[in-house]
Amino acid sequence: MSRVSHPSNAVAFSLPAQRPLLGINALLLSLFLLTMLDGMGKWIMAAGVPLIVFCWFRYAIHLLLLMTIILPSRGLGVFKSKNPKLQCLRAAAMLGSALSFFTSLSYLHQAEATALIFIAPLLMLSIAPWVLKEPIRKSRWVAAGVGLIGVLIVVRPSAGLPTMGVIMGLLTACLFTAQHLLSRMLAQDSAFTTVLWGGAIGTAALTLCLPFVLPSALNTLLMLSPLNWTFLMLSGVAGGIGHLLQIQSYRFAPASLLAPFIYVQITFAATLGWLVWGHLPDSTTWTGIGIICASGIVNSLIEWRRSRT
Repeated sequence: MSRVSHPSNAVAFSLPAQRPLLGINALLLSLFLLTMLDGMGKWIMAAGVPLIVFCWFRYAIHLLLLMTIILPSRGLGVFKSKNPKLQCLRAAAMLGSALSFFTSLSYLHQAEATALIFIAPLLMLSIAPWVLKEPIRKSRWVAAGVGLIGVLIVVRPSAGLPTMGVIMGLLTACLFTAQHLLSRMLAQDSAFTTVLWGGAIGTAALTLCLPFVLPSALNTLLMLSPLNWTFLMLSGVAGGIGHLLQIQSYRFAPASLLAPFIYVQITFAATLGWLVWGHLPDSTTWTGIGIICASGIVNSLIEWRRSRT
């Protein structure tokens, strides 16, 4: 799933010279890694590993990797936040979105689950005038409305999608929206501070839940194949490197340039779903996905032109 670091948070430190191609390639690689993370999560849970156990491995390895990379150069001072309460709220939204998205993946194919959460950027633009006191833009409302039409086409009754999967996918979009808005409000903190807070709080919360689910999951873990254990470990590595690459992408290229490329993740998800599970969305579902992507891309271009003028 795309956990795109918001640009106002990702550039909260000194920027190097603009290198657009490097920024685009870093973003695309991050989206590929996060798509692989989603696929590994779906695979591991299909093997019988409970959601809480999978997410604990994913968060703990993610946090360990980030600390190994960040702490030697920045020290423990990187954990110092100017607004700890907002960091806690953002971490809670981030953890909630991970739990709800992987629950959605247990019911839906990867392409449809990924498409549903891409309504989040449009929701954020619609809510921002009230939460962040930004100007009201008619183009944002139009984009959100068109994106909603795309979502309704994807989840139409004739598609036969499980209701629980759709509900959890839409809940994920709402939690992503909250996460991104809180990231905007935390722009004064370093992006590394925010990513470490999210990893640390998520790992701590999941660790508290482990005693309730681990005893019943031990037999499943002991019976996992070497391939499944490899996927379980690599999930945290893919998540950690994916998030760091996103941060770097916004350092090398402006957010307005990168925004349209985010929607490439739906193509990655559909391709992985076809290669691993032999599933491709039907033509009507692709129409809905195309409408969602088009509304987001056109709105990104409008915002880019507005920022330049």
